[in-house]
Amino acid sequence: MSDKQCSTFRTTIGGQALIEGILMRGPEKQCIVVRGPEGLVIKEEELKLIKDRYPILGLPLIRGSVTFLDSMVKGVKALMFSADYFPEEAGVEEPSKFEKWLDQKLGNEKMEKVVIGFSVVLAVCFSIGLFMLLPTFLASFVELVTDSVLIRNLVDAVLRIAIFMSYMAAVSRMKDIRRTFSYHGAEHKTIFCYEKRLELTVENVRVQSKHHPRCGTSFLLVVIIVAILINTIIFSIFPVANVFLRMLVQLLLLPLVVGITYEFNRYVGGHDNPVTNFLAKPGLWMQNFTTFEPDDSMIEVAIEALKRVIPAEEGKDQW
Repeated sequence: MSDKQCSTFRTTIGGQALIEGILMRGPEKQCIVVRGPEGLVIKEEELKLIKDRYPILGLPLIRGSVTFLDSMVKGVKALMFSADYFPEEAGVEEPSKFEKWLDQKLGNEKMEKVVIGFSVVLAVCFSIGLFMLLPTFLASFVELVTDSVLIRNLVDAVLRIAIFMSYMAAVSRMKDIRRTFSYHGAEHKTIFCYEKRLELTVENVRVQSKHHPRCGTSFLLVVIIVAILINTIIFSIFPVANVFLRMLVQLLLLPLVVGITYEFNRYVGGHDNPVTNFLAKPGLWMQNFTTFEPDDSMIEVAIEALKRVIPAEEGKDQW
């Protein structure tokens, strides 16, 4: 075997765990593979990136928010697709009159777009409210004891991390979510196997690590840490007394936070040295809550999804 075949590399291919399935996204197309009642269901799509039409959206700091929102939209669509093949529980209620009215007025395609848009907005609002605005509101009660901006910022930071970790720990204990997180582990293991240029077999994938440095869990954690650092700097230099005004400033700074986080993760993911390895450790540790060991059937799904997004031109997916 040649040195080229033995050497490892970093791929831009990434994925997302679904309901009994996996979404893999390559440089040219994405593939959804779901294990339905009658076998594997496969859906391939050519990728159409908005930055190809509007190059300005691909500039550093700007591309972070664009990529994040694009990934969320595609992720919600993939989840809805996988849910269609998930066994429904007995006694499912009939669609409400409102749902029937929407279906008649909008049609299936428009209805799907409305649901996806609403789901993305709801998910973003929930995340911002729970992990950013709620800690800031709770930390404001410190002002009843002390006027110290430093202590208030410290309490805000501790609350953000504590709420995030508690949420991830609680979610990971749910039976259905735990199974989805096992598919997450299969996705990571398969990408590791591919990056080591090993043959994509269940045996080769099974022995790989389930913790991957370029993971969405790491991204979310770094978003919180970057937000803490930026807010601490801003509010230390320009103290804002009103808690609701502080929340507004945080919302205005959010695109910058996401942009910096994206560039940080992009740099760390593309370099292998003691500094970047150290910076990646918190994100890897957090994956203990979001990745579990998969069974062989899950690995088979991940392998099928990955194979279908590997570009024909070797090296086109190089990080």
